Amino acid sequence: MNFINLFKVALRAIAANKFRSFLSMLGIIIGVGAVIVMMAIGQGSKNSIRETISSMGTNMIMIRPGGGMMGGIRMDPSAMQTLKVEDYEAILKDKYYITYVSPQVTASGQVIYGANNASSTMYGESAEYLDINQRSVEDGEMFTDEDIKKAAKVCVVGKTVVDNLFPNGGDPVGKTIRFKSIPFRIIGVLKSKGYNAMGMDQDDLILAPYSTVMKRIQAQTYFNSINCSAISEEYTDEAINELTQVLRTTHKIKEGEDDNFSINSQQEMMETMNSTMDMVTLILVVAAAFSLLVAGIGIMNIMLVSVSERTKEIGLRMSVGATGLDISNQFLLESIMISLTGGILGVSFGWLLSTTASSLFGLPTSVPFWSVVLSFIVCVIIGVVFGYFPARKAARMDPIEALRYE
Repeated sequence: MNFINLFKVALRAIAANKFRSFLSMLGIIIGVGAVIVMMAIGQGSKNSIRETISSMGTNMIMIRPGGGMMGGIRMDPSAMQTLKVEDYEAILKDKYYITYVSPQVTASGQVIYGANNASSTMYGESAEYLDINQRSVEDGEMFTDEDIKKAAKVCVVGKTVVDNLFPNGGDPVGKTIRFKSIPFRIIGVLKSKGYNAMGMDQDDLILAPYSTVMKRIQAQTYFNSINCSAISEEYTDEAINELTQVLRTTHKIKEGEDDNFSINSQQEMMETMNSTMDMVTLILVVAAAFSLLVAGIGIMNIMLVSVSERTKEIGLRMSVGATGLDISNQFLLESIMISLTGGILGVSFGWLLSTTASSLFGLPTSVPFWSVVLSFIVCVIIGVVFGYFPARKAARMDPIEALRYE
């Protein structure tokens, strides 16, 4: 019996029991749909995180003091105060693979204007902060090196701070706000960036000269971090080596001694996040794939019932010349068609669910094409594996006994 005839016979058999065939497909539909949704959310989240990190510059390099934890033991607080003004000046003096440098000092507290107040974070930076973080001032101007030398009480604010302190829509530039009882004159407003993939509001910040925050707010002589930009992404490793040598020299670290600082790049962060998201996605997909195993068992059960119901038909086909291989192929094809049709409906169901989740809940979703192809391949495998035993049972029937079956 040729393939076209086998296909017609299998199609008629499935059509003769529409509801039962649909119930057999239902497990596949749910299983494939769940896998597609999990992969869409995982891939979408990974793309969103990658875009967020890229928006901060893939050539960005972050220097942190100490290591925070060593062998599970928290380091001495003094180890977290190793980045000094001398380090910043040495980097500026000796930089070759570095384009921009900005030290960072942070302080959190209440910011007040008139009767309005809100909690926010003030970042003490240099004027090169904008270039490193790929941001711009939408209204007003950025503070200058002269402001940094004078430790001027000026600041640049984000849109969220403006909305909280000036709810009536007044122009904030030129107004004086108070942060931890210290007055700061607003000289600029940053262009809005909204929320990032981690749900952080990138507009809820106040920028001020790092010297001002160090002297007037925090009363400290060290930086919380130093952020830099390599001349290009390709020279990130060279820039890290350059920074390491400069800091080891300024910190007088001898050969063989451990660094009392850590340097990380956006590339490393992106690779780490990608690896983490891939692992999470894999776990979710494996959990969802168990439903496909249950669905395969359901198909095998239905096919065994079908073989029993069509025993006389099998005997009749054998008596007119059909071979065991023909009978086996017929039932295998039915199993594959049920599984593959369920896969097609499952992909559509999964795509619809992922689109709905993106629209209603704002989840970043992206259905990778290879996941659709893989779903179809898995469905064919399920059809073959779980249809094999019923097909083998039908092919081994004795035609005489089959014709006598009641």
